[in-house]
Amino acid sequence: MDTETVGSRTPATDLGGMYHRSVQWWARQVSVVAEDQWDLPTPCSEWTVRDLVNHVVGEDLWTSPLMRGHTIADVGSRLDGDLLGEEPRVTAASAATEAQGIVDETLHTHGTVQLSYGEESMDEYVRQLLADHLVHGWDLAVATGRDRTLDPELVASVAAWFDATEEAYRSGGAVAARGELTGDPQADLLARFGRDAGWGPNHAGFARFNAAFGRGDVDAIMACMTDDCVFEATGPAPDGQRHEGAAAVRAVWEQLFGSTPDPRFTAEESFVTGNRAVLRWRFDWGGDDPGHVRGVDAMRLRDGKVCEKLSYVKG
Repeated sequence: MDTETVGSRTPATDLGGMYHRSVQWWARQVSVVAEDQWDLPTPCSEWTVRDLVNHVVGEDLWTSPLMRGHTIADVGSRLDGDLLGEEPRVTAASAATEAQGIVDETLHTHGTVQLSYGEESMDEYVRQLLADHLVHGWDLAVATGRDRTLDPELVASVAAWFDATEEAYRSGGAVAARGELTGDPQADLLARFGRDAGWGPNHAGFARFNAAFGRGDVDAIMACMTDDCVFEATGPAPDGQRHEGAAAVRAVWEQLFGSTPDPRFTAEESFVTGNRAVLRWRFDWGGDDPGHVRGVDAMRLRDGKVCEKLSYVKG
């Protein structure tokens, strides 16, 4: 993808120009995703790289019908599901080009669009798109190990816009809890969007571990743990049983997932700070006597892998 020709070089001082810059930033990140990176975790905890790109491509493909006055009902389900196909980078480039073209064509009318919550001004809709391309471009950059530095002018513009919309985004579940503000403009904007500006290998490793556990994939779980890993089980009371080394820990997982009817782990809440992570989880099972327990793991990570997992369960 030739990102220098994605859209026109409009001035940076107007909304259309800033929107273009955000899309071009996004397009550059997609253009360098390697073939072995599509399944990597991202700061959007439920999404892989492919999921994230598919989401933004969907936004780009929605831009044209909405800016042309069509409704969500008019579009129907044709933009649901996987939109990337066999050539996700090509698809993303085409969608970005189409979106920028329609914004160039229509934004100057300052008309309205029909969104899920009702009628909205074109200007507000484009500001929402600007923010999404900027922040999701950062998500993609950190997930794939690229330079995560954002355009300071775009950061300032999105931050000013978000002053009036942050509470609505958060109360509606569109962004996670606000992180700690430090005074750094980029880090603070990311924190307001529920991101950790320090997201790195430990965050990615923790996400891979949780996903593997949710699938009950013992090989994938062990690939996310160090050779000298330690697991401290929830029982027997009062201190649990300690298992040391990859072979001993693997045996526990094989027993757990092999002997439990329909085992299902669900991550309810989690965070990572430095080399420490905390996960609040729910474990369900089926069979003749179905049930569930809820608990918390306190973990340590080393170089992106879990080296210690201490589990605690409710009563």
